[in-house]
Amino acid sequence: MAGVPNNHHKRIKLKCMKLITAIIRETKLDQVREALIENEITRITVIRVSGHGQQLNEDIYRGKKVVPNLIPKVKLEIAVNDSFVDITVNTIIANARTNSTGEVGDGKIWITPIEECIRIRTGEKGGTAI
Repeated sequence: MAGVPNNHHKRIKLKCMKLITAIIRETKLDQVREALIENEITRITVIRVSGHGQQLNEDIYRGKKVVPNLIPKVKLEIAVNDSFVDITVNTIIANARTNSTGEVGDGKIWITPIEECIRIRTGEKGGTAI
């Protein structure tokens, strides 16, 4: 094919990586982390964050609505190859949900494509660098 580099197919294969970002309750971190490890997902970044979505917890103080400060949460970032996306997401959902039906404030998950991954130590690229 004209205009298509020789390594075109290799580049497409390297893009089969995803970044799974999850915001969960602080109290669920240990349970989610242990479940991920049991499912052989051991590389994870944990960041303490605060914010709110639907979980506003408005209070009434002296007759006025008061919206409290931002709610502490935990942000997980997990880079995986495509074959690990479903098990990672399902593990987070099963262990971050408050009960069998869930509650407002349990969190969110985003799945984003990763253009490239490079291991700094070796210069290795792609899915094997994850």
